[in-house]
Amino acid sequence: MQTRRIFLASVAFTGASAVVGSATAQAYPSRPVRVIVGFGPAGLSDLAARMIGPWLSERLGRQFVIENRPGAGGNIATEAVVRAAPDGYTLLLAQASDAINATLYEKLNFVFIRDIAPVGGLILVPNVLVVHPSVPATTVPEFIAYAKANPGRLNMASVGNGSVPHVAGELFKMMSGINMIHVPYRGTAPALTDLLAGQVQVFFGSPPSTIEYIRAGRLRALATTSLKRSAVMPDLPSLAEFVPGYETSFWAGIGAPKNTPPEIVETLSKEIKAGLANPRIKMHLADLGGAGMSMTPGEFGKFIADETEKWAKVVKFSGAKPD
Repeated sequence: MQTRRIFLASVAFTGASAVVGSATAQAYPSRPVRVIVGFGPAGLSDLAARMIGPWLSERLGRQFVIENRPGAGGNIATEAVVRAAPDGYTLLLAQASDAINATLYEKLNFVFIRDIAPVGGLILVPNVLVVHPSVPATTVPEFIAYAKANPGRLNMASVGNGSVPHVAGELFKMMSGINMIHVPYRGTAPALTDLLAGQVQVFFGSPPSTIEYIRAGRLRALATTSLKRSAVMPDLPSLAEFVPGYETSFWAGIGAPKNTPPEIVETLSKEIKAGLANPRIKMHLADLGGAGMSMTPGEFGKFIADETEKWAKVVKFSGAKPD
């Protein structure tokens, strides 16, 4: 309930800011807009930003510049936007890590759902539960049975403490009652290297990073982590078919500093939704292994609040701490 109260407060604009904002929004944007990304180039968050940036530039007549500010699990970028002027010229590529970090980090200089105004979703990419071929399980029920019969024998790779692959595995452990040993890596490449070598046996990876190894038989895919079967891998069952209610995905969207004029938020939201309906962008989203998250600011805000509450429980269950 506390999370929801904070969210409701974060999207309530004062009358004074609305009056000032109406004049500002009339000419918006009149200069380039920065979109701050909390991770380096070529990752899913960066690719999502660079997908929507040119569209917004074309539609609104000003350049939307993507600026990477990696560090502290995305918190450096988020704090930069929190401290920026609420004028629509500094935006955040908000993502799943923001919801996780709210509990993962004991001390932050901001409260994400209070200090960032939701604008709209961009992309939702489910994970894929993959195992090394040495694991004697070809289905999720077989995997759960094997893990219960061999507690602590399975090593689960992630791309870092509190990362989406990590909390995806912790949620699976929490809901299925199995035990796996978490082995954090600094990035997808080293995690996959050890997974392919059999040094670790389990990974909740993204479709783009795992699909070729699955096709080559070097990894075995057991399920996707969406509630329903993924359009990208329709032959794979979802984990929710065996563990009801299980769902985890990488997601990204656009946020702005709190008190950004609602007219500016609505302008951006409208154009983002139009972009997600564009066939070319839809194809690009599919290439990234996901689908569009077409949401109003209010819908996106509720989604973020729900994600924050969900991952708070998982982080506390796992005892995860930042790297």
